[in-house]
Amino acid sequence: QVQLEESGGGSVQAGGALRLSCEASGGSINDYTMGWFRQAPGNEREPIASITRDGAATTYASSVKDRFTISRDNAKGTLYLQMNRLEPEDTAIYTCAAYSIGLDKYKYWGQGTQVSVSS
Repeated sequence: QVQLEESGGGSVQAGGALRLSCEASGGSINDYTMGWFRQAPGNEREPIASITRDGAATTYASSVKDRFTISRDNAKGTLYLQMNRLEPEDTAIYTCAAYSIGLDKYKYWGQGTQVSVSS
């Protein structure tokens, strides 16, 4: 059973930056395509970025494209989300997840880390 844990959330002013990290225990993220999701109060959870196992391909939601960068260091078994030019609308709980090809869905989820952006 893979357990994921996010870190790096916090409170920043608009225009600031944060870097989130996601690490696994009980397994390795190296075996999975990984994704970042977020959920703002009153909203549904939305996917914002994903990256293939080898890091060769990434996808982004239009709302974060050109501001956020997803990356991974498989040597360290760590997933990252670099968030630049943060906006108040980015305030949410950010969660990492591991995608199972066999199940064709995200199978393992972290607990999430809070990101708050003030204007």
